[in-house]
Order: sequence, then C-alpha cells, then structure tokens
Amino acid sequence: MAPSSIASSVVSPDMPLYNSLNMNNGTMQTYYAVFETKLGWMGLAGSEAGLRRVLLPQPFPQAVSRLLAMEMPGAVLDSTPLGDLPNRFMRYFRGEPVTFGDKLDFAGATPFTRAVWEATRFIPYGQTQSYSWVAQQIGRPLARRAVGQALSRNLFPIIVPCHRVVGQNGSLRGFSAGLEMKKRLLDLEASGPR
Repeated sequence: MAPSSIASSVVSPDMPLYNSLNMNNGTMQTYYAVFETKLGWMGLAGSEAGLRRVLLPQPFPQAVSRLLAMEMPGAVLDSTPLGDLPNRFMRYFRGEPVTFGDKLDFAGATPFTRAVWEATRFIPYGQTQSYSWVAQQIGRPLARRAVGQALSRNLFPIIVPCHRVVGQNGSLRGFSAGLEMKKRLLDLEASGPR
C-alpha cells in the first residue's frame, strides 16, 4: 500500500473488545485511517466531537487496524473526515516541523488529565520540559508524579507531545511506547527534515 493510499471498510466486530477504552458511544459515527510513515504504520480515529485516538507507528498495518478495532468497534475506515492530518503525520516523520492544532475529543478524561494534556500541547517542537514544569503550568506544582501518570494514558501522542516531557535533569523517563521510541521522536525533532 502506498503511503498516501487509504481504503474504506468497516472494522470487524469479531475482534475482541477492550472495554475500558471503548470510545464509540453509539451516538456519533467513529471513523479511522491507517497510513504509512517513515517509522511504520499509524492509525488515527475520530468523530464529529474531534480526534479520539492516535496510534504510534507499528510494523504492520494489520496491527494498527486490530488495535483500533479493539478500542472502537464499528468504526469505519475513512480518512476524509480527518482532512490533511494523515499527511501532516507523514511530514512530521520526515522531520518537518508540523503544527497539530486539531480538535481533540477528551471524553472519558478526568479534569486533571485533560489539564495535563492541554498544558503539554504548549511544549514547542524540538524542545523539552520537565514533569514539574507541566505540574506548575496546571497550578499543581507538587503533582509531578500524577502528571507522569496522566501522560502515560495519553490518547493523542505527538499531538499531545508527551515525548517532550523529561525528568528534571533532562533524563528520559517513562513513555507508553517505550524509551527507544521517545528518544527516536526527540532525535527526529532535533535533526530536522530528511
């Protein structure tokens, strides 16, 4: 499949469900896209309420489709409602600075988690901040560990750039996709277009 080609179909209802992340509330159609980047296959899902999920690169498109099917049963494969977002991710993974001001659907997030995710969106491309910095931005300066927990549940990696949040001394700390991926993303942003 070419990087820019995206097919249309329906996610299989036969795949196992992961109910704690079942975000298809039945009132709005959820749609998704699977596309190739320089680091692998990504997935995006959204509805009229906004973007609901970003899956970081996986080695195979089937892995992305399966993860999205588990989280959002009944979602329709259709990139049209996502506009140019898949193309912006492809550019991002080529090392181009990209703006992600997209509307996000925070359904299911606690007010604290939403505040953490929103504050993290302000960390500019190619820069890092500490967990303590994020805690200060949301008015909870002693909550740096809780900030880390909220970021570990980030449904919108790269758009909510949790990879840009590091330890107070600049050390790499937890990342849901692993520290190797966190380092790759930071290196990608530091090195510029490829």
